[in-house]
Amino acid sequence: MVGRIAHRHTDLVRSVVQNEIAPATSAIAASWRRSMTVHGLDPGQSRPPEVLTEAELRQARAELEPLAHVAQAPLDRLFGAVAELGCCVLLTNKEGVPIEGRGTDEVVFQDWGLRLGAMWSEAREGTNGIGTCLAEARMLTIHRDQHFRARNTGLSCTVAPIYDHQGRLAAALDVSCSREIKSEGLIGLITVALADAAKEIEALNFRQFFADARILLSPGAGRKGASLLAVDRHDLIIGATRSARLELDICDARIAAQLPAIDLLLPKSGGGEAELVEAERGAVRRALARAEGNVSAAARLLGVSRATLHRKMNKLGISNTH
Repeated sequence: MVGRIAHRHTDLVRSVVQNEIAPATSAIAASWRRSMTVHGLDPGQSRPPEVLTEAELRQARAELEPLAHVAQAPLDRLFGAVAELGCCVLLTNKEGVPIEGRGTDEVVFQDWGLRLGAMWSEAREGTNGIGTCLAEARMLTIHRDQHFRARNTGLSCTVAPIYDHQGRLAAALDVSCSREIKSEGLIGLITVALADAAKEIEALNFRQFFADARILLSPGAGRKGASLLAVDRHDLIIGATRSARLELDICDARIAAQLPAIDLLLPKSGGGEAELVEAERGAVRRALARAEGNVSAAARLLGVSRATLHRKMNKLGISNTH
């Protein structure tokens, strides 16, 4: 029975790949064609994925260490949400190699090859959740017979890409289920939980890298997830997550050219003298707040005399309520 199912799936994949129209109208068919014609894979091949050596796995873990470190708690929470559905959770590097996992010690997942160090890139395993997510840089689900290899058609995998502090693809977060989940509601809950965990990992990693900077939410943060900006003490942007980069048209070159946060957050501010006055007003208010309203202490923080600070406060329309 299993052999007949595998044979039918192999025949289906070959027929779809040979169809000139299908890859242009279906993302799955396009991935199947890449798997067969670009990567030279056989859908009927039945061996499990190759696995890194212990030394290679340690190296892969070390390269992703800062991100993997902040991912521990989100991984635990995600697994807690999906474990009873017969799912495991994997965090992979950008080559599709799992370096952290939850629930993968179960025999069923070991048999599928869902284990630390396994190589799940699309180039090695054909269409699959982890590999195809990384190849296409988007969140997706590869459900059972959408897999390229017949041996993987018992799995359903939902995967989200994770981007580093520079907005570059760095990892993937995978929820794989060995049981068939037919309820659209449950599939939707898995997708939402996965997306939230991926955004949390991105945000935690970004905040960790820019620990000494001020972190701001972009105007569209509520809609776009981990849309964050890192700002230095001069209110210049020194970092942005991928969501913020896409939303505000930020690139490395613009950051290197010293990009004022106000130009992005208040694009109609006008700049010039008005902006300088507002910046000075902000500096005085911050000094007064830090000095708990003590004008003499605030003056020392600003490196000016008490009389000079009083004149500035009068000029800027700042009253000391303390």
